[in-house]
Amino acid sequence: MASKNTIKALTFDSKEDGWDKSRGFVMREVPMPVLDEKKNPEDALSVIIKMRYAGVCGSDRGLWYRRAFKDMALDSLKREKKTLRITGHEFVGEIVEVGSMVSRLYHDPDEKNPVKIEKGSLVSGDSHVTCGRCYQCRIGEGHVCMNEAILGISIDGIFAEYVKVPARNLWAVDERRVRPEIAAIYDPFGNAVHATTKVDFRGQRVAVFGAGAIGMFAILLLRRFGAAKVIAVDVNEANLKMAKELGAHETIQIKKTNKKNEWEADKDAIARIMELTYGKGVDVSMEMAGAPASFNNCIQATRRGGHVIAFGIKDGDMTIPDFSRQIVVRGLTIHGVIGREIFKTWQIAQRMLSDKSNGIQDAIWNVILKGGKGTILDFAKFTPESFEKSMDEHPKIVFKVNG
Repeated sequence: MASKNTIKALTFDSKEDGWDKSRGFVMREVPMPVLDEKKNPEDALSVIIKMRYAGVCGSDRGLWYRRAFKDMALDSLKREKKTLRITGHEFVGEIVEVGSMVSRLYHDPDEKNPVKIEKGSLVSGDSHVTCGRCYQCRIGEGHVCMNEAILGISIDGIFAEYVKVPARNLWAVDERRVRPEIAAIYDPFGNAVHATTKVDFRGQRVAVFGAGAIGMFAILLLRRFGAAKVIAVDVNEANLKMAKELGAHETIQIKKTNKKNEWEADKDAIARIMELTYGKGVDVSMEMAGAPASFNNCIQATRRGGHVIAFGIKDGDMTIPDFSRQIVVRGLTIHGVIGREIFKTWQIAQRMLSDKSNGIQDAIWNVILKGGKGTILDFAKFTPESFEKSMDEHPKIVFKVNG
């Protein structure tokens, strides 16, 4: 265990930085996390992790540009009577200290199991810290916990050299099955697993609106889950090229416009989808971007009786024109998807990534992460300018933190 009293962390400070007139994160010295069970009894069920890799999520982009999670971030800081939040929530690292009760959470009578949660274990973990007590948690729907907190947003996160995390959120990682750079992004890959298991995609025509990292993960999974046709839609030509390489049958580029109403659907994109589906519309549309226009694109691109998967997040209100005719009369079903089904989707994610024959892990590393070229960033050399440039150039980036 390191003896230093402070560590480096990427932070947002509501007082020093402010929300409305700033952007980005600031590298600051923060206290080294400790387990002090006398002062905080919950530390008995927590661990200290030496971070190895930390993924950068669309949620982090939303915080960086102050487009999402304003109320959640500011209200949580006010409740905690502090101003500083450590950001980030996707990670893989080594446990260096465990609370006295952690072994009771993860006691495994099978001594032959080589993957455990204990000091020295390599772990990832879910970013949603659930209460375990509310109605949703008690009926197995912890992903919509009434009292959840989110790492890096409503509680301190993992963009730091060392972090303290509740042990119940951890998932053991076997490097022989999943390389650590990819294990660091189990969390967003799990988002895609959750979204692509919400309905039966076998033989279905699907439009994925938003070919960012999670949209690309979804495309990889949709092909393996039996979708008959996958159409990727995005404003970014480079992302669409990657989507095609990952298995999208068709791609549609939407042009950026300065529409008066940001919720207006793209008529050309809808027309092209109708052409590709013989005038019916897709069976399922997946909204993975968060823009109001993207959600209306999904609605109008979906056939009567079809499904819309709503995953993207952006702060603010939106308009759905002609709601009754578009949604009710056409019999659409809208599914709101948040986070992962803890730990059901983690198990599916592990199996999909561990199966070398399906090519998913190789595709993530070679296509989305470009073999690490420009996508694996040295945490110690962070600058706002270089980080923002990397976010603009790549759909997915990962910090290498320690070693």
